[in-house]
Amino acid sequence: MGMRPRRAAAHNEDMAVIDRLMLVAAMVGLAAGAQRGMSAESAEEWIPLFDGRSLAGWKEPPFLTPGKVEVKDGTIVLGRGRMTGITWTGEFPRSGYEIRFEAARLEGKDYFAGITFPVKEEHCSWVSGGWDGTVVGLSNVDGYDASENETSAAREFESGRWYQFRLAVTEKRIRAWIDGEVVVDLETAARKFGLPFGESDLSAPLGFSSYGTKAGLRKVEYRRLSGEPAR
Repeated sequence: MGMRPRRAAAHNEDMAVIDRLMLVAAMVGLAAGAQRGMSAESAEEWIPLFDGRSLAGWKEPPFLTPGKVEVKDGTIVLGRGRMTGITWTGEFPRSGYEIRFEAARLEGKDYFAGITFPVKEEHCSWVSGGWDGTVVGLSNVDGYDASENETSAAREFESGRWYQFRLAVTEKRIRAWIDGEVVVDLETAARKFGLPFGESDLSAPLGFSSYGTKAGLRKVEYRRLSGEPAR
């Protein structure tokens, strides 16, 4: 037997109310999830450190035998020398920040995207493509360089290809990504950070360098973090 018209109408109204309640609940859940994501990252807007036209805000550190540094086609080109780089002259946080950039090895076979960065009152370097082209890691951690400590990993880099790099330094850890893949995830408690022996200290507090290679650098920007970054 079919449902009587009055009961059918009431049933349809009940189902419509349920559908609306389910939709509202779903929207609330999505909003809560988005809010949780925002809270987890708690990040401010990205601030550019390179205007794409000049080295405004940067200086060349006094390395012994550097290559030529120039801006060409929206790219900072670090010419091939023993060690070539740039150092930021403006203000920069010592912790609670995230920096991202794109880099390419244009010539040579050593590190092309080295970044020296502050870790509270200390400094450290993230090397990509070092030790004859493949080593990725932090130098130094507890006195050990990127080829010797637990952050060390091997990765092939294609000449001329642009890679996306991202580095986050918080009160508790250092994380680093290449093309969205986590390559470093290190808790900082009770760890000692320092710079490799040589000229790396000339890049502090924030700087980029290449070693024995010609490198390209672009889209450099940072933002402040008040929590742990999203993975």
